[in-house]
This record gives sequence, structure tokens and C-alpha cells, in this order.
Amino acid sequence: MKIHLALAMAVGLGFGAQAQMAVGADIVEAEFTEQNEALQPVGYRKWVFVGAPLTPHALNGGAAPFPEYHNVYVEPSAFAEYEKTGQWPQGTQIAKELVLIYQNDNDEIGATSEVSGRGYQQGEFAGLELTVKDSKRFPDMPGGWAYFSFGHKAPPYAEKAAAFPAETCNACHEASAAEDFVFSQFYPVIRAAGKK
Repeated sequence: MKIHLALAMAVGLGFGAQAQMAVGADIVEAEFTEQNEALQPVGYRKWVFVGAPLTPHALNGGAAPFPEYHNVYVEPSAFAEYEKTGQWPQGTQIAKELVLIYQNDNDEIGATSEVSGRGYQQGEFAGLELTVKDSKRFPDMPGGWAYFSFGHKAPPYAEKAAAFPAETCNACHEASAAEDFVFSQFYPVIRAAGKK
């Protein structure tokens, strides 16, 4: 009886694992309100971390358009598909959390001297943005990519956000991003994943 029960459990677990894998093969998509506002992504800091570019004010005449660190995360199911195909699938979510430069008697270029040496360190969270590739939901957005901001401030961030107009973000991404509106030239993790 115990052997039959163990075998039944093993078979059941096997089928359960296959069902879970099938579900996991689908792209986990963003959630939206009826007004097409994106809901703040849940658990994005546990997504695939691909990098953190920095263009501080001190190195850009005191007026960098994006002075914070950009901690960029890709939703894992989309990243896995990108690894397989070298293409960003429909439903891809890429989160960008803004982080201020650490403040500790910063010098003339905004750097600090820490135990690891002189340089830039991360300070406090300062905003959250999301880009979503969804050509069906956003047919008028170039490349099918839509861009959202949940606030350019310290948490808590807004729970939902409307898409920016195409000329706000898409135009820059289309003109300067290495591939499919994604700045992969700045992220070796993405470049390595896309090599087949």
C-alpha cells in the first residue's frame, strides 16, 4: 500500500511539475487597469538584474538628464525567451529603479572616498519606471513598446501609471538603442544572453 501511494504521489508530482513548466513557458505579462494604466510590477527587484548605468551631474556640467543610477531588471520569463531566440518577446517587462548617488562628503566630481576606494556608490531609491512590449495593447507605440513612470521620488511609488506619449521615450530609444528599443550596448548581461 505504501509503495502504491508513493508511486501515485511521484506520478502526481511529475504531472504537476510538467503543468508548472508549461505555465512557466508563457511570458509573465504586466497587469493593466481598464484605462490601460500599468500596475506597479510586483517583486521586480527579484527579476534578472542586468546592470546599473550612471551619468552623474558632476560629469555632465551639472545638468545630466538622467543623473541617478538606473538599476535595470528584466522579468525572468521574458529574459529566458530572449536567451533562446535573441528577440524580446511580446509581453516583455523591463523595470528601471532610479537610485541617487550616495552622499558622504562628496568631492568635486560627486564621488566619495570609501573603504573600496574613491568612486560612486548607491544611495537612496528615487523612482521607478517600467517598459512593456505589447503591440496588441499599444499598436500606435513604435516597436510596440510603452513606457511608464510610477514616480520620480522616494518610495512608496504610485500603484499605477499611464503610458508616456511616444515622443517622450520611444523616439530616443528608437534612435539610440542598439536593438529593438533596448539599450543593450550598455548591458553586457543582455549582450551575453542574446548570443546564440
